[in-house]
Amino acid sequence: MKENNSRRLFLKKATLGSAALTSAPYVFGSSQGQRLLLSRDYDPSVYAANDQINLGLIGAGIQGIYDTRAALQVAGVKLVAACDLYSGRLDRAKELWGDAVFTTRDYRKLLERKDIDAVIVATPDHWHKKITIDAMKAGKAVYCEKPMVQHFEEGQEIIAAQKSTGRVCQVGSQGMSSLGNEKAKQLYEDGAIGDIVMLDMYNDRYSAEGAWQYPIPPDASPDSVDFDTFLGRAPKVPYELKRFFRWRNYKDYGTGVAGDLFVHAFSTLNHIISSNGPTRALSTGGLRYWNDGRDVPDVTLTFYDYPKTDTHAAFNASFRVNFIAGSGGGGGFRLVGTEGQMEVGQNSVTLTRSKLGMVPGGYSLTAFTEATQEKIREGYAKQNLDTRAAALNIGETIWEAPRGYKGGHYDHFYNFFQAVRGKGKIIEDATFGLRAAGAALLANESYHQQKPVNWDPTAMKMV
Repeated sequence: MKENNSRRLFLKKATLGSAALTSAPYVFGSSQGQRLLLSRDYDPSVYAANDQINLGLIGAGIQGIYDTRAALQVAGVKLVAACDLYSGRLDRAKELWGDAVFTTRDYRKLLERKDIDAVIVATPDHWHKKITIDAMKAGKAVYCEKPMVQHFEEGQEIIAAQKSTGRVCQVGSQGMSSLGNEKAKQLYEDGAIGDIVMLDMYNDRYSAEGAWQYPIPPDASPDSVDFDTFLGRAPKVPYELKRFFRWRNYKDYGTGVAGDLFVHAFSTLNHIISSNGPTRALSTGGLRYWNDGRDVPDVTLTFYDYPKTDTHAAFNASFRVNFIAGSGGGGGFRLVGTEGQMEVGQNSVTLTRSKLGMVPGGYSLTAFTEATQEKIREGYAKQNLDTRAAALNIGETIWEAPRGYKGGHYDHFYNFFQAVRGKGKIIEDATFGLRAAGAALLANESYHQQKPVNWDPTAMKMV
């Protein structure tokens, strides 16, 4: 494919180094440093007629619609069926994608269709395992929204099903395949930040919508909402629309802040540094503002220990989410190393490198005589204090995606459909998905147990 060749060409041309930064074709000046343009060419027409992929959507809620919109940007993909337990969402599917779309409340009827090649599973978390396994057993390729599982032990069942059926199974942390992640991985492996010391991730939200206070449609009723099926294996409770439309607020159906947001960061982090994940977590937080019946915290602070491996030094990671930010909100993902730091986004990477201040300034010299101060300065001047391993540029360099870049969500689906067509491997399989979800779920485990918890990232189980 032309796109893959372009991707490799981009990686070759944009390798970080003094020469590349001064001669790369997309460099332009900046008072803060240098900027380079990330690029990739798309060829939407290069696929054979028999490469047509018919897609089914299981879970036509918010994320399901966003996923389908991204998926349908990929050439040769057509939505033929949609399933949801609220009839209004099925009406919306037809409104968006045509009356020819088959709709049902029973996902099993969708899986029975022989014309469906792949499905998106965008249901509440407590349904992920069952539907994903059922779909693979039905011969479908599966794109399962993150987190892959609600509970640790479910992950091994999905891994086993993927191996036994041979079906393609991609976990949907949509930024994973982005140019930003790819560039950050390359920079890290080139030694751009030296040895990693810490990861700082935060996400602040200052809106009811950001805190999962999703609107409840006025036509929702026992006739239009199949609440009993929604509950599934969860404890039986009386009909309650808040639980159906705001399921993320309840640990019976979701995975809280960790499963919604931490898992994205773990997918990116583990990919960039080629790690299996952390070994220990300590979490705290509480329900500070959104006292709407939910039983998961709206403020969470979790600290993780990553062990030393062949690809990285031992380091610590800090994850913070706050659903009553104070004003504005925002988020960040920052890798800090011995020689620099990287701010990583799906569409950009900002690398900042500076020399470590090894020579004493006036503050620590003030207690010595002028003569002693001079001797100390002479002693430092004779030493080689620049111990950085990488001879890379000092200052700030920014890689940015150009106009027209379709984004990480598109890239992740492109990767998935290429694998379905037998033209490549997926980037986030069930094993990778469990390691990302498992690390995130440690936060919930520690929070509810009120103590640190330990995890074996290789065996993917609690210790």
